[in-house]
Amino acid sequence: MSRVQFFSAAALTALLAGSASAQSAANPAAGPPREVGEVVVTAAPYAVTLDSATTSVDILKREDIDQAPAGGIGDALAGVAGVRSSAFGPGASRPVIRGLSGPRVLVLSNGLGQVDASALSPDHAVASDPQEAERIEVLRGPSALAYGGSAIGGVVNIIDDRIPTRPVEGLSGRILGSGSSVDDGWSVGGALKAGAGPWVVTADGLRRETKDYKVPTFPESRRQFAAEGEADEWPGKVDSKVENTFSNLSAYGAGLSYVGERGYVGVSVKRTRSDYGVPGHAHAHGGHDHDGHDHDDHDHDDHDEGEEEAVSIKLRQTRYDLRGETRLGAGPFETLRFSVGYADYTHVELEDGTPATRFTSDGWESRIELVQPDRDGWQGAVGLQLLGRDFAAVGDEAYVPATRTKEWGAFTLQRFDRDAWGVEGGLRLERKEIDSLVADRDFTGVSASAGAFLRPAEGLFVSLSASRTERAPAQEELFAQGAHPATRSFEIGDPTLGSEVSYSVDLTGHVERGRFEVDAHLFAVRYDGFIDLRPTGAEDDDSGLPIFAYRQTDATFHGGEIDGSFRAWERGERSFTLQGTADYVRGRTDLGPPARIPPWSVAGRGIYEAGWWRGMIEVRRVGGQDRVAAAELPTSGYTLLNASLTVRPLRDRGFKIFLEGRNLGDVEAREHASFLKDIAPLPGRNFRLGVGYRF
Repeated sequence: MSRVQFFSAAALTALLAGSASAQSAANPAAGPPREVGEVVVTAAPYAVTLDSATTSVDILKREDIDQAPAGGIGDALAGVAGVRSSAFGPGASRPVIRGLSGPRVLVLSNGLGQVDASALSPDHAVASDPQEAERIEVLRGPSALAYGGSAIGGVVNIIDDRIPTRPVEGLSGRILGSGSSVDDGWSVGGALKAGAGPWVVTADGLRRETKDYKVPTFPESRRQFAAEGEADEWPGKVDSKVENTFSNLSAYGAGLSYVGERGYVGVSVKRTRSDYGVPGHAHAHGGHDHDGHDHDDHDHDDHDEGEEEAVSIKLRQTRYDLRGETRLGAGPFETLRFSVGYADYTHVELEDGTPATRFTSDGWESRIELVQPDRDGWQGAVGLQLLGRDFAAVGDEAYVPATRTKEWGAFTLQRFDRDAWGVEGGLRLERKEIDSLVADRDFTGVSASAGAFLRPAEGLFVSLSASRTERAPAQEELFAQGAHPATRSFEIGDPTLGSEVSYSVDLTGHVERGRFEVDAHLFAVRYDGFIDLRPTGAEDDDSGLPIFAYRQTDATFHGGEIDGSFRAWERGERSFTLQGTADYVRGRTDLGPPARIPPWSVAGRGIYEAGWWRGMIEVRRVGGQDRVAAAELPTSGYTLLNASLTVRPLRDRGFKIFLEGRNLGDVEAREHASFLKDIAPLPGRNFRLGVGYRF
């Protein structure tokens, strides 16, 4: 879609919204608004509070985001129960939710897709950075019916404030700067918002640079050496760096909103530039090496001629958005919301600075939602989602052909809440067409969910929900045919694949009693036609890579997450709180265990707050994983010690200084969910000092 087509569609959407508003009048039948607490924006178009959600949800607010690890969205969320990082270096990390990633986890920007190539390969970065956000919402499991089959594993919604929804008087904003020791990195970012009457204008920017990060061990694991028959040559626990893990990011944007009595309408533009290295993603040109690492070069500083070509990625995206909301005054609906986004994305893979493969993705996505008024506990909405996207790849690693994707989905979500009990349900019909030179495929999917909940006592919520979710195959699953060094495989798609269907059951419990709070979830999922990438046992003659093929099989996943906190002591502004989290997931297919399933983890924190300062210490234990897929190595468990101190020394509490330490024990930690776990461990001991101000 061209920019002219995009702006035409955006204008038509706004015109429809304006017409609906102009034709409406006061609605005396609508009752008073229900009182709500922390609302989960991504869960539904109507208000669902965090303590009454029937699915597993986490919300990171700006204070949490300030002190999240500086890096991609996967790294920022890796401490959330049930979530891990794909850990493909600081430049590229996607969330892994309940053992699922890639095309099964949908990363959104303000409720719309990224229109990038991040789901195609683990070395491709998400085009939105967590430091741009005012809020990040994480929904686990196939619960976000409004977003289609690509949300079969979960949703991460990065919500910024580039298009304001409320009027502003004067000037407000935030700024944050920090530096880190493990990668000699620095970051600075901020946002401004100014209002004059109904008009609000915003501007924001982010700049971050990091060098190769340090690790307390030789990057290539002992198990990798043993698998290659060289166990006696492993250099051991030596201070080192993971080569080619530098990153250089800049993102800046602006927005303009008109906020009136009946709603708002606004536009925004954002430009993202990201250059980053891809560890282990190198092309050997002679000599004996292991995944790009020369065993005789422990310092990893020099690349001898003929040894290997370091691969880096140059990502560019320009994105335009239009969003609005208008309150209707008559008829069955109370509010109309609309959003349209268009993005022009380019991603060039460089070998020793020379362009080798070029990926492009340009497309648009739009949503219209009509929200019903709350009628004595009955809430609901209907919506329509439309998407068009053109993807192309040219060069040495263009293992997926050019494709054109068109998709539409219509859905309804309904909830009836009688305080003591309630029910909810949803239905979605969607159509997806994927055209390529290999084949043209189209899929029609039906997804549905139903649930019931009880509040048997004050502060107690229990729910049971079930869903059927249908996901059309992704373009790489259908049409891949070529070497894919990022996954160290030659991938072969299957143009005849059918849709993947999941049947899930979630049991949820929220308990809040005085100083004690617990949020617990158990889940079980059965997949019909689970699409899995499996080794064939053969090797490609040209690339020398093992051949993997996409196959469909049946699979089951089960597990759970739990978060708890206890305010052990409190006196005035001072308090001491204990927190704990744990998660577990186990997967099985008819072909054996699926690859890269994270092991269990538990974490405990102690938090002391004294008004002007706050201290935290955390111990996180991650188990080993020896239940592995074919051609996959086990991973040992590890224990991380983290701590932080935040002080607000001025009368103006908007100013803060923070110091945090991660992996203070400087232990070897390998993320099992990562393709790079045996050549790129997680960073070693890191100290990060930052200064922030919000006004």
